[in-house]
Amino acid sequence: MSGLARLGTRALHLLPPEAAHTASLMALKSGLVPIPPIVADPILRTSIAGLELPNPVGLAAGYDKNGEVIDPLLKLGFGFVECGAVTPRPQAGNPKPRVFRLAGDRAVINRMGFNNAGLTALRSRLSARLGRPGVVGINLGANKDSEDRTEDYVTSLLALDGLADFFTVNISSPNTPGLRALQSKAALDELLGRVMAASGAAPVFLKVAPDLGDEDLADIAASVRDNGIDALIVSNTTIERPETLVSHDRAETGGLSGRPLFDRSTALLKAFAQTLNGAVPLIGVGGVEDADTAYAKIRAGASAVQLYSALVYEGPGLVARINRGLAERLKADGYSNVSDAVGADV
Repeated sequence: MSGLARLGTRALHLLPPEAAHTASLMALKSGLVPIPPIVADPILRTSIAGLELPNPVGLAAGYDKNGEVIDPLLKLGFGFVECGAVTPRPQAGNPKPRVFRLAGDRAVINRMGFNNAGLTALRSRLSARLGRPGVVGINLGANKDSEDRTEDYVTSLLALDGLADFFTVNISSPNTPGLRALQSKAALDELLGRVMAASGAAPVFLKVAPDLGDEDLADIAASVRDNGIDALIVSNTTIERPETLVSHDRAETGGLSGRPLFDRSTALLKAFAQTLNGAVPLIGVGGVEDADTAYAKIRAGASAVQLYSALVYEGPGLVARINRGLAERLKADGYSNVSDAVGADV
């Protein structure tokens, strides 16, 4: 991390977590965030669900909820950026405080509750950047008070058709009551059937929770295959609290992300890789904080990875460092392309 980036990251940590998040968005908008030198290594070029990526390291949903800083984020070196979650109607989310830094654990707990400016605002921003380079996806959520949550996903998908490179159906946030019930077999089949019937040319991904049993995993894998989902994102935040947590706020309600999620989410990723056996590409999320953790996800079956929480602690130069380290590890292991390493440990 450069001296300026390190200073900026430390300054943000003097603010409450949500205020720091807002300040970081403002810094990106104003061009105050130092852009690291990006060397595009051909070994990192890859594709997933027909999308051509300059590298396999993406930004997970939750940071740029309203599509405000897509282009500055791409300049940091991300191979793709996922905005959202967006809901059809604007939503304030849960009461504050609702984000907690667990610095001693290199983790974050959040219970944001799909706070966002709504579909109309996001559609306007996406329309304004049409034609610009970069792979951009939209994470779709449901309003908390919606009578038909499946219809919310369909509504957003239809409204944003042609404005994004992929869409993610997010049924795995722990902060909207009852949302994870959509992961059950019957509910998931109905949801994915309706979503895929409404989908256009852009691929549709599904994002699942890490808190799944063997039966859940088998049901989700079958539903994803049967309904023609283009990729599976494994995984969202966890409601579990490992005994290893040491930080003061470790008992706060919400989804835990960051380093403590790495082992659990990677084991689930590998289990999906074994169950799906290449039928559906996977994106690995949870505890990616350096080149080693990104590489481990890829070797566990991920065609691409996403991160978010690690940015809180490592700052904006993290993406470029991960990509440099990934290229070094791939070459050291004799691979000619990152796709050759996918599932090497499965």
